[in-house]
Amino acid sequence: MLREAFQDLNRLRQIATAVARHGFGAYLDSARLPRREAEVLREGAREAAAPPPEPGEPDRKTAARFRQLLIDLGPTFIKLGQLLSSRPDILPSHWVDELSELQDAVPPIPIAAVQAEIARGLGRPASEIFGWLDERPLASASIAQVHRARTHAGLEVAVKVQRPGTRARIEADLPLLYYLAWLLEAAIEETGVYTPTGIIEEFDRSIREELDFSHEARNAAAMREASLGLDFLVVPAVHAELSSATVLTLDFVEGVKVTELPPDQGYEPELVARRIIEAAFRQVFEKGIFHGDPHPGNVLVLPGNRIALLDFGLVGRLTRPMQDVLVLLVVAVALRDPATLARLLNKVGVPEEHSPVAAFRADIQAILDRYIGLTLDEIRATSLLRDLIDLAVKHRIRVPKEYAVLSRAAVAVEGMIRRLHPKLDILAVGLPYARELLVQRLSPGDAGGAVMKSLLGLQTLAQDVPGQLAQILVDVESGKLRVNVHSEQLDRIATAIRTGGLTLFLGLGAASFTIGGFMLLDTATAGWDRKAWLGVAALVFAAALVGAALAMQLAGLPRKKLSLRRWFLRGREPG
Repeated sequence: MLREAFQDLNRLRQIATAVARHGFGAYLDSARLPRREAEVLREGAREAAAPPPEPGEPDRKTAARFRQLLIDLGPTFIKLGQLLSSRPDILPSHWVDELSELQDAVPPIPIAAVQAEIARGLGRPASEIFGWLDERPLASASIAQVHRARTHAGLEVAVKVQRPGTRARIEADLPLLYYLAWLLEAAIEETGVYTPTGIIEEFDRSIREELDFSHEARNAAAMREASLGLDFLVVPAVHAELSSATVLTLDFVEGVKVTELPPDQGYEPELVARRIIEAAFRQVFEKGIFHGDPHPGNVLVLPGNRIALLDFGLVGRLTRPMQDVLVLLVVAVALRDPATLARLLNKVGVPEEHSPVAAFRADIQAILDRYIGLTLDEIRATSLLRDLIDLAVKHRIRVPKEYAVLSRAAVAVEGMIRRLHPKLDILAVGLPYARELLVQRLSPGDAGGAVMKSLLGLQTLAQDVPGQLAQILVDVESGKLRVNVHSEQLDRIATAIRTGGLTLFLGLGAASFTIGGFMLLDTATAGWDRKAWLGVAALVFAAALVGAALAMQLAGLPRKKLSLRRWFLRGREPG
């Protein structure tokens, strides 16, 4: 226990040193820390001796310094940054763009260590499973590395092997991340619609899923099933008998990166772009599943302009109601209907506070005016969906995680399409699919029965409402109807009145005991008689009442904290 505590403090000192070295040391002084942790953090900050950032530094430079800080802190923090890069509902878009560049490529482990991990994960020596295992990895990252191999039956496969000690290292850093999140919550003014602790809790869940390769195997199988019927889409099959929680074996797929198509080998960039859009729309709207990280390294182009998807650690899933909302959202965008878009965003999200609907609609209209009718080479912003997510966050609407991950994936897909065929209008290509699905949703033969359910709901509503209204009128007439009104401002005023009244009472009591105490001391005879002791007791009690009143007042004073919103947006570069 003592050794673990010492290691935690040592790691905390390393974190403080890195924070100060990258110019964020001033934020350490704003946190109200226990004495031991405060001394450790400030000692680490002094060791770094880094100059503070320049006043008015552009926000993109601040984001770049933060990205480098995460790299210096190691794999756990890099993975945290990668999670944040997939959540535009948590950070501003320019921070998301910066964190999207995080890479955790590390020197590969020796082939002997890879073979040992395969034997440990599959329960058999690697030589009994594979006739050939390439010593050179296809990719090497902080959690795993991938090798090409061939089974004794002649199957070409890709083997993903977890690096030894990865789980122990991440589990050692997770408690510190929770502690740092708690410190951040104590030092900041607000965190938008998400708290630091909530973000770390989500990171905890996601990193544990990533450490369990059986989760990725299930994702790959689900994506393969969702690709059935799309002859141009290839998803490698999982070899379950050659996979475990730390080893994952899939079919090997050889192709060209989608952003590196050679011009002289028969590839058609426009056709590839259209197929990427069709695959994305079909999977999202028909199957309710999508690749959460479709960067160019995970999308290959095969002969015949076919597309292959790789790496299924992050796969998003949408429920049927979520799919229905997205279909309506696409149609509303195509019809330039800001009122419907405002209703949909309020419906799928959870507003944290009241936001004027008129202002929300006006902001949506401004976004639509920027996008509609433009091709990708004319658009200088990111993606429409991400701008709508940013707008929801601005109006303090908490959107489900799935929509945020989908918007990040849409940005990646848009980037690929921009490289392949910048004249292509994604909405114009995708709208026919949305219309087709909308017609299916409204069809009486819809397998999900959406129309019949709606009609049944309306019938039930028509039957129930008259009786419910009659009951309300009876309650009003008999005086049984009670209306409870809750207002945070009224609650604060009531608390202030109660505190003020109690403070006044304590003050009057203290004044009375003070006057009485001095009067008793004045009338006391020589020596410490009974009156003198009663006078001293009265003065002590008066002091206690004054102390209680002061404590109540101090407890009610606002504490100055940092503002994350101002920190994220200060000095923001134009455009």
